Amino acid sequence: MRAAANESRKEPMAFSLKRFLLGTPIASSEEQHQRIGKPVALAVFASDAISSTAYATEEILLVLLMAVAFPTTHSYLVPIAIAAVALLFIVLTSYRQTIRAYPSGGGAYVVAKENIGSGAGLVAGASLLVDYTLTVAVSVSSGVLAIASAVPALRPEQYRIALAVGFVALMAMANLRGLKEAGKVFAVPTYVYVLLLGSLLVYGLTRVFAFELGPIRSGPELADEFAQEHDLAASAALFVLLRAFSSGAVVLSGVEAISNGVPAFRKPEAKNASTTLVYMGAILGLGFLGLGILAHHLRPVVDEGGETVLSQMGKAVFGESPIYYAFQIATFAILILAANTAFAGFPQLSSIIARDRYLPRQLANRGDRLAFSNGILALAGMAALLIIAFRAEVSALIPLYAVGVFTGFTLSQLGMCRHHLREREPSWQRGLAINVVGFVATAVVLVVVVVSKFTAGAWIPAVVIPAIVMLFRGIHRHYDRVDSALAAPAGYKARRRTHTVVVLVGRVHKGVLESLAYARSLRPDRLVAVSVVSDAEEQERIATAWEEHNIPVELRTVYSPYRELGRPILRFVDELDSEAQDDFLTVVLPEFVLDHWWEQVLHNQSALLLRSRLRARPNTVVTSVPFHLQGTDVEVVGTVD
Repeated sequence: MRAAANESRKEPMAFSLKRFLLGTPIASSEEQHQRIGKPVALAVFASDAISSTAYATEEILLVLLMAVAFPTTHSYLVPIAIAAVALLFIVLTSYRQTIRAYPSGGGAYVVAKENIGSGAGLVAGASLLVDYTLTVAVSVSSGVLAIASAVPALRPEQYRIALAVGFVALMAMANLRGLKEAGKVFAVPTYVYVLLLGSLLVYGLTRVFAFELGPIRSGPELADEFAQEHDLAASAALFVLLRAFSSGAVVLSGVEAISNGVPAFRKPEAKNASTTLVYMGAILGLGFLGLGILAHHLRPVVDEGGETVLSQMGKAVFGESPIYYAFQIATFAILILAANTAFAGFPQLSSIIARDRYLPRQLANRGDRLAFSNGILALAGMAALLIIAFRAEVSALIPLYAVGVFTGFTLSQLGMCRHHLREREPSWQRGLAINVVGFVATAVVLVVVVVSKFTAGAWIPAVVIPAIVMLFRGIHRHYDRVDSALAAPAGYKARRRTHTVVVLVGRVHKGVLESLAYARSLRPDRLVAVSVVSDAEEQERIATAWEEHNIPVELRTVYSPYRELGRPILRFVDELDSEAQDDFLTVVLPEFVLDHWWEQVLHNQSALLLRSRLRARPNTVVTSVPFHLQGTDVEVVGTVD
């Protein structure tokens, strides 16, 4: 009968909705089958890096156009792009070694922690978590701006913010369904963007070198629009170029995601991850360099809050044709979906840090779909707050972006240098040389980013990252303190205590009688029932009911003229506890189970309040005894009415 009743019991509405949105649970034994191959992994882990081609060139121009007089401004694009691609090559080569050395994932965090120290590891971990959060905010904001370039009606700030927050929520929901399903959804837009970007570069550069396509605007127009009163001094010009390079260096964002997520790949994990890293680097390097060359010839300008530079070049090459609109849609899609790199990397990394007890342990738990659900939700919430705080403005978020990226890069390279010196594996000298070059290059860029953009917002991550490290250490101290308090030395035995059971009674009904029977079955040293009354009439009523049912349990009443329940009960329990030196208290709360969840609003929540307050008392156990009303299908806990 009981089994039949359980089978017929309906699932609560909240769980039904969860199953509809996220799918059915996946068993832990299926984890291997949820891993992804190289084609899907490229879309999952490389979409962030590849999508940065959509805004990195514009960020360089934003700095140059405001400081350097025309017509030479666009001529700096190609040298800056070449420098960024060279840095990309160095970083990619270094991270291939990281993947081989640390196939369990964790990237810069694990490398720095194991080779430099826990402090360096925490700084790297905090930097990467900040980077991932900004990745979501920047990518989604850029995606909304891309579609607003083609649809001017969406350009007002309030629409862009609402759309960006909505897309973050959709991304979170997709990833809660699991990495494999999310990857399949995001693969198509990624490859469509790569195809159309390649078409833009090949067709556009062909037309440029065939003299069929000239600048978008003439030199005089540009000179009138951005003319400066005087030439910049050489030192100021160098500072501007360094600042422009630091803006373009965001093209390296997301490169570390593959090294953080190696365990998500199919076997052999390290080999597949390393190959995917090469594919990503080739697409990213060629795309960014090609856009720099094309922008050098077409000379687009930055229209903040309006049409993007990439849209201007797409319109110049394709015209306002269906291909142009397809390109804008693909750009929009990959920028939105680029956030998926962070949704794949942030939960993986936070789970590793949580297993080391520097983050709440809930972040290390997998959800029903084998995704790190708590990490996904935390990332979505923080990214949404950033979008709202910075009004979905990409240029306002970019200065915050690069600090975390290059802090992680620098610590990872230094950690690998020490790894080679300690392990001295085959060909370690070659690996050491690569990582030394990587360390120097990324450290220089980090200094450039912090110095050149400090007042523009780079100071924020410079403050936030140390604050996060302090939070890490505080969490770790808490777990150490808990472990120390719970540790049971050899031979430890719990001492015998006097056991007192208190049953809370509102009025005499079946639920109360069942609770009293349960309390008596515990065989306590002392059993007391207590009822809170507000007047003599109520006291008389409960005493009469007690006698009528011939209940063999001591009944005490507590007078509360203001009809308060919590404090009188706590005072009574304190007084009862003080009567014995070594007392152990169990407080029993009778509760009944209602047919439907919405019926709960018809009853007070006193039991919930009492439970939370009583659990804060030492040496106190709080037990709820549910009484199921006949005909119930849904278990919804009522209160002690």
